[in-house]
Amino acid sequence: MQKIKLILGSASPRRRELLSHLGIPFEIRPSNINEDSDIKDPFTHSLEIAFRKNVALLDDKTLKNEIILTADTIVAIDGKILGKPKDLLEAKEMLSLLSGRTHTVATAIVVSYFKNGWKHWKHVEMTHVTFAKISEETLERYLKTGESMDKAGAYGIQGSSLSFITKVEGCYATVVGFPLGVFLNFMEQHLSQEFCWEKPWRSYFTSI
Repeated sequence: MQKIKLILGSASPRRRELLSHLGIPFEIRPSNINEDSDIKDPFTHSLEIAFRKNVALLDDKTLKNEIILTADTIVAIDGKILGKPKDLLEAKEMLSLLSGRTHTVATAIVVSYFKNGWKHWKHVEMTHVTFAKISEETLERYLKTGESMDKAGAYGIQGSSLSFITKVEGCYATVVGFPLGVFLNFMEQHLSQEFCWEKPWRSYFTSI
C-alpha cells in the first residue's frame, strides 16, 4: 500500500481545525505568496489566489506521493472585495459597510495530485451571510476583541460576530474558511476511484 501525505498549504488555524475533523494526518506547509488581485468577481478572485498558493508549493520539489490542498476565502459586496483589514479603522469601515446587509463569502479550494502527470481539481463554494444593523456600541465592543485583524471582511463567523449575524445561506464551513463537506466528498468519490483505494481510504494517509 503506497502511503500518501496530505499537505495543507495554509497557516490558518481555522482551516487546520476544520481539516482535522476528517481524522487523517496532514502536514502544514504554508505558501507565502502575494495575494493581491485586481479581479472583482468573487468566484474568480478566490480561485486565482488558491491556485497561485497551490502552484507555489508544486514548484518546491513536490514529491509524487503528496496531495497538495490550498484554499482562499474572500468577502464581497457591491462588486468590492474585502480582504483582511490593515488596521482597526479599516476594519470598522468594512463592518459598517456590511452592517444591515447581505454579502457573499467565497472560498476556493484547489487540490493537486500526481496521476500520470499532475492534475488539479478546483472548486469554489459560495455562501450568503446577512448582518443585522450593528449598533455603534456593539461595533466598538467587537473591534476590541481583536477578531477582525486576520480575517477577510474583518469578522470571523465562529466568534463574537455571531451576535450580529442573522442568516447564513449555504455552507457554514465556507465562511469559516474551508468547505469541509465538499472536500470530503471529493476524497471519497473522486480520489478514491482515481487511485483505486480500498476501504478504509483514510489508512492510505501518513504523517511520515
